Amino acid sequence: MTAAAAPGAPAMPLPIEARGLTKSFGRLTAVDSLDLAVHPGEVFGFLGPNGAGKTTTIRLLLGFINPSAGTCTLFGRSGWEPGARRRVGYLPAELAIDRRYTASDVIEFFGELRGGYDRQFTRDLLDRFALDPSRPLGDLSTGNRRKVGIVQAFMHRPDLLILDEPTSGLDPLLQQEFHRLVREEASRGATVFLSSHVLPEVEALASRVAILRKGRLVTVASIAELRRRARQRIDLFTATPPPRGLFETLPGVRQVTYHDGGVQLLVEGSVDPVVKAAAGLTVERIHTPGQDLEDLFLEYYQEAAP
Repeated sequence: MTAAAAPGAPAMPLPIEARGLTKSFGRLTAVDSLDLAVHPGEVFGFLGPNGAGKTTTIRLLLGFINPSAGTCTLFGRSGWEPGARRRVGYLPAELAIDRRYTASDVIEFFGELRGGYDRQFTRDLLDRFALDPSRPLGDLSTGNRRKVGIVQAFMHRPDLLILDEPTSGLDPLLQQEFHRLVREEASRGATVFLSSHVLPEVEALASRVAILRKGRLVTVASIAELRRRARQRIDLFTATPPPRGLFETLPGVRQVTYHDGGVQLLVEGSVDPVVKAAAGLTVERIHTPGQDLEDLFLEYYQEAAP
């Protein structure tokens, strides 16, 4: 699959494309026949529990390891090619750099490796994340080392950002600052591949997500589509007990539980039929507990493997 092009023009290669991508370590298949297409300018969430194969997939994409079968490309090239690498900003889950080096050392090293970087933008990033570039990494907290990783990934204004657990160790205010940065880079046309365990973060940033379990792709869907699939719990507290049978046959209602204060409903998809049915009751309070989309993600994680 390739990006759309004008009639008569050659199709542009996708920022990320994988076909039948497989990686085995002995008897363990860490990534199994993965087909994936990430489009220009989108924030793409890559989800799965620990051991699902997310980091292995990223290492395959970047050419750090070779696939056992299948192919993967970045902008139509192998991830190990310099022409592809220069267009990528990568933030690993752990930034494995000698802790005697300072943030300035890291910035200059990666800047030279990539053939240059945006110095003013980098200074702005350092200010934005309140990072002192003169301090050795060994003197920094986990959160501050994470900031160094963020700066080195973004500093050359790459066309593709591959981010593995990017906000791990950041306090909530800096997480929000990071979210703003991702949105800004996506607005200028960068593609963001976001691997994260922080489900509300992915919901807030991504337009589409892929869910990986035991090395296999479970689903690829837009956030809007997943919201339509999500089940919602609704507690209706009424002045008098609602009549039995009022909600049981409504479209999307999957469970009805009556209690002393009213009724609790589990609804899949639109709640409009429930709201219209409740209009004839004296509803004193409505409570919607839980994070619906997060619950749906967890259902995908926990389903038995096919």
